[in-house]
Amino acid sequence: MKERVLIANRGEIALRIMEACKDLGIDYVVVYTKEDQDSLHVRLAEKKYRISDYKDMNDLLAVADEAKCTAIHPGYGFLSENYRFARRVVKRGRPLIFIGPSWEAIRDLGNKLFLKKLAKDLGIPVIPGTTEPIYNEIEAELKAEELYESLNSEGINNPSLLVKAVAGGGGMGIAEVKDLEELRPTFRKIKAYAKRLFGDEGIIIEAKIPTLQHIEVQILGSKHGEYVHFGTRNCTIQSISKQKRIEIAPGFNKESKYAFDCREAEANIINYSLKLAKYFKYDSVGTWEWLITPEGKYFLMEVNTRIQVENEISAKISFVKNKQVNLIKEQIRVAFGEKLKYSQEDITFKGVSIELRLIAEDTQRGFLPLSGTITRFKWTPKPWLTVRTHVPQDQPYTIPTQFDPNLALAIIYGNNFEEAKKRSLEFLNDIIIEGYTPKGEKLVTNIEFLKEKLEQLYQFVGS
Repeated sequence: MKERVLIANRGEIALRIMEACKDLGIDYVVVYTKEDQDSLHVRLAEKKYRISDYKDMNDLLAVADEAKCTAIHPGYGFLSENYRFARRVVKRGRPLIFIGPSWEAIRDLGNKLFLKKLAKDLGIPVIPGTTEPIYNEIEAELKAEELYESLNSEGINNPSLLVKAVAGGGGMGIAEVKDLEELRPTFRKIKAYAKRLFGDEGIIIEAKIPTLQHIEVQILGSKHGEYVHFGTRNCTIQSISKQKRIEIAPGFNKESKYAFDCREAEANIINYSLKLAKYFKYDSVGTWEWLITPEGKYFLMEVNTRIQVENEISAKISFVKNKQVNLIKEQIRVAFGEKLKYSQEDITFKGVSIELRLIAEDTQRGFLPLSGTITRFKWTPKPWLTVRTHVPQDQPYTIPTQFDPNLALAIIYGNNFEEAKKRSLEFLNDIIIEGYTPKGEKLVTNIEFLKEKLEQLYQFVGS
């Protein structure tokens, strides 16, 4: 029977998965909600089903059965890192292929405390701090005191600590402590917040890395025990709530001067990432996220067990036997049990690629997300430019209020960093996004913010 993939997502990632399936000769079916009926992923799909919610497991599996799908691709966000969904997909009466890693890997790598403890046991550097949840403020104070002493002994003067809810994420349930006197009241506040918001009072305490770059390692594993990497990315340019806005590959500027050997640091974090991938028998695409300091210290932060929004900038600079790679196609191939048919020695890297996230948001008002209607959306095609968007160019488009107001991704390629940066600015000066808010005001985007931040690529920033 021919494979058929249910694309359990929306927007530009749904479009990219559709494109990958077509290239591989695989049938696909898309889903959409009422709010997304004008999205290009709906217009361009031949087989589509309306559902109530992209997170409704029952709706998605009912469509999969109705459409006789053999696999589900979760994209990113929504259910992509929900191990219960992945487990249900593969263990149900009519099992399907989950296009991602095993549900056990999603569960274990998604548990930040478990990951931190395991990485530490494997000799992989992690952010200094506790590896077990704390529920008692006296114990919290003792642990904080031990951590202060440890950091001071390493020559880190006046360090700050972060009090974090175990179940938190996306910048929620976290507060900074600058001295021990602040610890107990802060602990009580975050504990109460965590209980109210997440239903879990567990707290961890970590050192705050004051100045850093955010580096990612792109890994691919197969069901045949094959492992390769597609280099690194730099995702340091973010919003105030730590949401990525510009990414660049490779993760280090080899032409720049660092206070450490950046090639050695890159090789080390890649090797550590592969070590952890092999430990879990990781059999899909995945991203290992690291923080690196100006002195060259690096710490594993987390693992994303899905395709990343920014996967294409890695693909643009990665060549397998002199042919540019497509990471979504590779993800689908290995999910269906295919071998890679190449090794690390067959992969070469060339050039620099930048991704710009175009979003309807007011960066002057705390990156406030905006809704409204886009009346004009236009850019000039270039051979070095790829624009990924679900927004039509031939008719007005109303931004759904139910989702993040992401409008497009611009992926720019250059032979070197300066060329990629220059082309990125050329694109930002050229693109036109016009529209109005529900109040009739001019719709604002983050284009000016992106222009400004292009100058800060590869720089260390305060956290």
